[in-house]
Amino acid sequence: MATFPQAEPVSVPADRTPVALVTGSSRGLGRGIALELASAGFSVAIHYAGNEAAARETVDQCAAAAARARPAGTPEPRFRAFRADLSDPAARDALAGEVFAAFGDLDALVNNAGIAPRVRADILAASEESFDELMATNVRGPYFLTRDVASRWLAGSRDTPLPGGRKVIFVTSISAVTASTSRGDYCMSKAALSMAAKLWAARLAPEGIPVYEVRPGIMLTDMTSGVKEKYDALIAQGLVPQGRWGTPEDTGKAVRALLEGAFPFSAGGIFDVDGGFHVSRL
Repeated sequence: MATFPQAEPVSVPADRTPVALVTGSSRGLGRGIALELASAGFSVAIHYAGNEAAARETVDQCAAAAARARPAGTPEPRFRAFRADLSDPAARDALAGEVFAAFGDLDALVNNAGIAPRVRADILAASEESFDELMATNVRGPYFLTRDVASRWLAGSRDTPLPGGRKVIFVTSISAVTASTSRGDYCMSKAALSMAAKLWAARLAPEGIPVYEVRPGIMLTDMTSGVKEKYDALIAQGLVPQGRWGTPEDTGKAVRALLEGAFPFSAGGIFDVDGGFHVSRL
């Protein structure tokens, strides 16, 4: 199997920006990632499942962020929204094809999209339908989207503006390693997604494509709005050593650092963005 050096810069086309596909970027953590990448000069393919209005807002906000940050004389980033149900194989493969066609290439895949259970239920009562829905969207979708994108990369040119080559990031959760019996299906999906990151890291590192896992903690998004009071109290009691909620911007900064090549020899690395939650304490 041919190998390609990860730490050496590759040729940088002067006429285009790096392009990232960020799934689930119409709002929440995905929007935070898209905005941070836009500020860094990336073009961003903004994926959404159903909320077109929110996706359009992200497009507009990315364009504004890029305009504020872009140095004179540098290529102008582009932003476009793409709709796809990642649990649908045909829609998923079509998404990959549409992004490559729209931008001419793709340099980074950020697997961020995920859903919470429609109803939080004790694992004694939770339904198999909920389990299947979460596994289809949170695991099968990103697992096979990575295959669809990586296959295109390996069949095409290796040129990319990104230092260290093309990259893949899986955005998981502290729920990958933290049991919550009122949403076991979500925990199971995130644990499986963490393994997906390891599998793809092992497969793609020899091809010069590092894969990373970003593991957010208790994040202030619409997904957690219904339990805000509960976690406000827990954070005040010391659950998070840094004493605050995480934000989409926190996650975006971590993703940006990885894509810009800050960790060229860390394929398969897990990067905690949780304010110290993961630290075992007495």
